Amino acid sequence: MANSGINISLSTYDDLFKTDEGRKIEEIKPVALSELKPFEQQPFKVLIDESMDELVESIKQSGVLSPIVARPHKDGGYEILSGHRRVKACEIAGITEVPVVVKNLDDDTATILLVDSNLQREHILPSEKAYAYQMKLEAMKRQGKRTDLTCEQFAYKFEGKKSSQLLGEQVGESKDQVRRYIRLTNLIDPILDMVDNKEIALNAAVEISYLGSKEQAEVLKTIESEDTAPSIEQAKKIRRFYDEGKLNPDVILSIMQEQKSETLKVTLTDAKLKKFFPKHYSKQQVEDTIIKLLENWYRKRQQEKER
Repeated sequence: MANSGINISLSTYDDLFKTDEGRKIEEIKPVALSELKPFEQQPFKVLIDESMDELVESIKQSGVLSPIVARPHKDGGYEILSGHRRVKACEIAGITEVPVVVKNLDDDTATILLVDSNLQREHILPSEKAYAYQMKLEAMKRQGKRTDLTCEQFAYKFEGKKSSQLLGEQVGESKDQVRRYIRLTNLIDPILDMVDNKEIALNAAVEISYLGSKEQAEVLKTIESEDTAPSIEQAKKIRRFYDEGKLNPDVILSIMQEQKSETLKVTLTDAKLKKFFPKHYSKQQVEDTIIKLLENWYRKRQQEKER
């Protein structure tokens, strides 16, 4: 028989959701997976990858250590607010019931809880941040206009600050960086996928996001035909031509065929360096020694050229 997966850790729940309201006793009950539905606008991807494999194995061994957080769904059952990956892992592991904390939350409070709980993950894709920041910002703006907020966790005090600045402070990003991520929601899906796959730089993608979908599609065609992504300088130039009403496929191709300025970047790991230096050498001593060796090598090359 499959492990039910129910191994409830109340301390974990308390640590995550302790507020004046949350200190009241809340029901944690077993719920069938078939009754759980994903959040309607869930911006975070549930990937079947190595991390998921590890989570599945952990649940098989120890059960679900932290309960799923959900709210009643309008069509019956429950809408997941926190725990989409755990629910998928349980499905893969053959577990049919999970511990669930049921919260009666309005749409904005539910959105903020969903975003905050998922932003704690170690690896978050740019596209996930983009839609998550957008969702939370819109919810915060709506809550900022309300006067009926009593829950400390979600009653934001604007105190003259813009909601984008407040959001930036909460997620550890500048308000400008928050704005850049949200701009990514204007990209067509294939280009947004390229950002997630690190095939196009974030700032270059932000510039492309100001183009219409038709022009973005033309940029994508050129990226594929030239097998290269635009640099930030090229992306800014493409946007400038678009703003001036002069952008067409030939212009995009011409810009993309311009030679990019290259920045030399070399990474030397500790594993590569440690065999060449005494163990007691500090980082500064290692850097100083490398620079001296490079200077000597450069002088010798110059001397050979002069002969």
